Amino acid sequence: MDEKLQKILANAGKGSRRAMEQAIADGRVTVDGAVAKLGDRAGADAKISLDGKPVLREAEPQTRVIVYNKPEGEVSTRHDPEGRATIFDRLPLLKSGRWISIGRLDINTSGLLLFTNDGELANKMMHPSSNIDREYLVRVMGKVDEDMLKRLRAGVMLEDGPAKFTDIQIVESEREEAMNRWFYVALMEGRNREVRRLWESQGVQVNRLKRVRYGPVFIPSHITSGHWFELDPRDVDILCSDVGVERNRQKPLTQKERSKRVRQHKRMRKQANLKGRRG
Repeated sequence: MDEKLQKILANAGKGSRRAMEQAIADGRVTVDGAVAKLGDRAGADAKISLDGKPVLREAEPQTRVIVYNKPEGEVSTRHDPEGRATIFDRLPLLKSGRWISIGRLDINTSGLLLFTNDGELANKMMHPSSNIDREYLVRVMGKVDEDMLKRLRAGVMLEDGPAKFTDIQIVESEREEAMNRWFYVALMEGRNREVRRLWESQGVQVNRLKRVRYGPVFIPSHITSGHWFELDPRDVDILCSDVGVERNRQKPLTQKERSKRVRQHKRMRKQANLKGRRG
């Protein structure tokens, strides 16, 4: 059965389907020696190349998601010219395809990073239209008052446009007069250093920053810095459903199984909301 060319390339780990559509439009893809065009499909025996290199095709891999607790000091690139440790160094090897990072964290930020072997899922979870928020635990140095928090919730202008926190929660144990205070903050975007820049716009500095949640996924307290775990297939299924992606799985779920997993996932989210912030 013929498949869409961008899907074949994405399944082979070459990038998201959107990125592969652009590669096709740019004339970088050939099928049986001929330059491909958008809308082309290919059969199982077709010889496909990207940038002149053959694309190895295997059975469509099952969608997988890794939750990683990034330590400070690792860079969010696949290869670093300076030889620094990267976020990919500790991940398990895949038989086919590659791990794709869902978002980034700067070198001085620790905490939750998600990885998947599904380019379409990664693209959907990072796209603003999916309305997925991120939550951080942040330590701020400087005087923070209620007027400042109101401005950060209402929105301030940064050099690359308006930005705001959708939620700010003061850690209960912190004294109001302390000059180093902890907060939980949430925002809908993932712009470069956005959390730090929002606080800096108010004349205070961030000296510790850790991401604790990405959408419905919290970082569990038992996953220590530099370690990872793989999401259960039932949670991957719900995650894909949340953003409108058809998950690749070896056996389709029945309606009864899907309903059961939705209930389980809702319980998991409720428990995470109660416990996740303490992790």
